[in-house]
Amino acid sequence: MIDSNTIPSYLHADHLGPWETYLTQVERVAPYIETRLLPWVETLRRPKRILVVDIPIKLENGTIAHFEGYRVQHNLSRGPGKGGIRFHPEVTLSEVMALSAWMTIKNAVVNVPYGGAKGGIRVDPKQLSRDELERLTRRYTSEINVIIGPDKDIPAPDVNTNEQVMAWLMDTYSMNQGRTVTGVVTGKPISLGGSLGRHDATGRGVFVTACEAAKKLGLAIDGARVAVQGFGNVGEAAARIFHDHGAKVVAVQDETGTVHNANGIDPRQLLAYRREAGTLAGYPGAETIAAGDFWGLDCDFLVPAALEGQINERNAGQIKARVVVEGANGPTTPGADSILHERGIVVVPDVLANAGGVTVSYFEWVQDMSAYFWTEAEIAQRLERIMSEAFSSVWDVAQQKSLSLRTAAFVVACQRVLEARALRGLYP
Repeated sequence: MIDSNTIPSYLHADHLGPWETYLTQVERVAPYIETRLLPWVETLRRPKRILVVDIPIKLENGTIAHFEGYRVQHNLSRGPGKGGIRFHPEVTLSEVMALSAWMTIKNAVVNVPYGGAKGGIRVDPKQLSRDELERLTRRYTSEINVIIGPDKDIPAPDVNTNEQVMAWLMDTYSMNQGRTVTGVVTGKPISLGGSLGRHDATGRGVFVTACEAAKKLGLAIDGARVAVQGFGNVGEAAARIFHDHGAKVVAVQDETGTVHNANGIDPRQLLAYRREAGTLAGYPGAETIAAGDFWGLDCDFLVPAALEGQINERNAGQIKARVVVEGANGPTTPGADSILHERGIVVVPDVLANAGGVTVSYFEWVQDMSAYFWTEAEIAQRLERIMSEAFSSVWDVAQQKSLSLRTAAFVVACQRVLEARALRGLYP
């Protein structure tokens, strides 16, 4: 039960949105926190800093449009904030708060020296021209300029943002500083200090954690059946890497359609078809099925890599996968989580499974700060080591305490965050 005293006045108590999911997760983990750290648990329930900004830009037709933007820094006890920026018409403060908190947990799970942050703008970028999108990005950057920086808060791409958006953000920040500051963002183009391996990093992390789970459960990746929801950067990369290691991608779903072939789908051919047709529906190498039928398909691994709340109480009972590997942030509601746990379905949680992106973002930041860059092979090797070690730590806690992997991941992360908070104490 969530204490009403922990609900901030700027959210509606009867509809907390994604922030409620995060608070529920904290409540579940609190009983497993070391007694000496319990006085600091309340820190986890309150974002450190929230900035809401108005973003006025001139449109191509000469009118002025206003958009609402956010940047939330949840916890900075372990280092500067780190988290993406999303452009989406349904972005809310509750969502950005929850995403920033999950970044706190995610960074601590893989033990990179960051706190959690997140940003967003309520906008449908598809309705803007390229010039309008650039003006939106630059004005937003100027508005949040006071709280970001390579040693304060480092943004990155998220939903509907990419390396071009990061280039504009980096340039705007640099102009305000009077010098080039490549380390202010990650996910940049290679020519501006981006890192090799960053594009596939999140999807590769999904694959690495799936492999670690497979080892524990006695599953083989070669020949395994994989269903992927979401065919953006994360879902496409995960599907392709699974495919390249002998798995059969039996189904793919995105907002344009759902396709299924029990004998396997070639992700590269599917991507080429979508680029040409603008939709997955009608792909000749698979059958187009109803969106709701996706969840009941036979598979070994299910990878939700779209938006929050996709696996819920309505469809959790249909899922037949042995393992759910969360490529998206918050794709499973707490109620669905309980259903999957009771049914014996292993869920590799988002704060672990999709942490490959922030791990390689960390590598990019380190390379920018040192002005020395690594090879793609070095990056892949370091990513696999960090993700494998993180999975092992979470798995061991789950076995020792008879917990789900999600709760175990929160135990590991919260212990690290609260340890830092306790050691630092309060100032003044």
